[in-house]
Amino acid sequence: MATDPHDSEASSPHLWRHFSDMGGAVPQVFVEGEGSYLIDDSGDRYLDALSNLYCVNLGYSYGPEMGRAAFAQYCQLGYHSSWGSTHPRALELADRLAALAPAGLNHVFFTPSGGESVEAAWKLARAFAVANGEDRWKIISRHSAYHGTTLGALALNGLDHLREQFAPMLIPSIRTSNTRRLIDAGADSVEDGVRELLDELEEQIVENDPSTIAALIVEPVQNHGGMLTAPPSYFAGLRRLCDAYGLLLVADETITAFGRCGEWFASERYGLDPDIIVTAKGLSSAHAVMGAVIASDRVFRPFLDPGASFLHGNTFGGHPVMAAVALKNLEIMERIDLPGQVTARQTALEDRLRSLSDLEVVHNVRGAGYLWAVELASAASDAPGGRRIWGPLELEKRLHQLGVLTRVAFDDDIAIINVAPPLVAEQTEFDIIVDALRSVLSDVSAEALRRLDHVSSRPR
Repeated sequence: MATDPHDSEASSPHLWRHFSDMGGAVPQVFVEGEGSYLIDDSGDRYLDALSNLYCVNLGYSYGPEMGRAAFAQYCQLGYHSSWGSTHPRALELADRLAALAPAGLNHVFFTPSGGESVEAAWKLARAFAVANGEDRWKIISRHSAYHGTTLGALALNGLDHLREQFAPMLIPSIRTSNTRRLIDAGADSVEDGVRELLDELEEQIVENDPSTIAALIVEPVQNHGGMLTAPPSYFAGLRRLCDAYGLLLVADETITAFGRCGEWFASERYGLDPDIIVTAKGLSSAHAVMGAVIASDRVFRPFLDPGASFLHGNTFGGHPVMAAVALKNLEIMERIDLPGQVTARQTALEDRLRSLSDLEVVHNVRGAGYLWAVELASAASDAPGGRRIWGPLELEKRLHQLGVLTRVAFDDDIAIINVAPPLVAEQTEFDIIVDALRSVLSDVSAEALRRLDHVSSRPR
């Protein structure tokens, strides 16, 4: 049984943690990793069911190889920028990404993170429009979508609570519906739902003056909101509308790329056909600070004109040591055929997770590859949003006590348990995750039934 991190004495008054209540509990300190597991400073072992932040695709066992790649590069050239001149690792990594990316996306601009990749993609869409004699600056994103928290990318965020503290936004953006309405649609009505979503999007494009809109940004599988997917007809419709009104289609693959959905890029799985792909996380399995924007030949072409330049850059994009680690990460992924392993095992993970559907509290299980959501049932109430989450238990804490680390999000007042283990996880890990979920959710289901009995037994 894992210990409670609240009992830890490890603390520092100087570390300001991200998205954290700094006046709350003392943080747990992890000191070691192995495969799909993390070990804390008390020696307790936990299954990482979230790949930390959906990023440790390769797991925690390849550190020595990553370290040797970094050390060799430090010995040769510890730093050089990609401003004007460049260095071999940036060239090699750009070539590798162009080879792995969907056909026609051949030009790689390096950044230090996913959020900064989103910023760069927005600026690129704007610069592309200007280069073509147009004045387009707006971008359309989807409700509940997360696209980073830098002040520019924050304007694209479909999560209102993340923007409130920093309003007003610097640049206007437009919000369209995500694909949640397709979840409970019957097989006969999914395509009707797709048409409604596309009609809504077209109306928003027209109402907001298409000549001012530079791009549409979507995730192939939308993380926030609970792994929201859509049929290929939806993505084909997005492509059609972007072409009709002159928008660039941007795929935010910060989470979904590099095997997470069974392909190197999830855009290929869903037929998204983007003009720009935004990525980071799995590019180095988070062993290096590395992101990238991958652009199509069409987007790149105007910047080949004499005197033309994309006036954007940063100090650390394409850093030689980070690029060397990313190259090693991709080399290992290819050596063990990690995307192929995900494809081979994803049905086993899906089957185990769907077995939870017999619980009263489980409303829906959905996802793809190694990216899944267990949505909990809710009931109408007078609470904000009209929904009340079943179960009073602190789900993350209970799972933590069972040695499983994951994230329970309350997206749009709906409880979502996220399951996204490292891509090296196998049947043993699937069983540990689902057994822990069943244990906790059985208690929640029992509490839900007690509440129903209590309500039904009240005098009328």
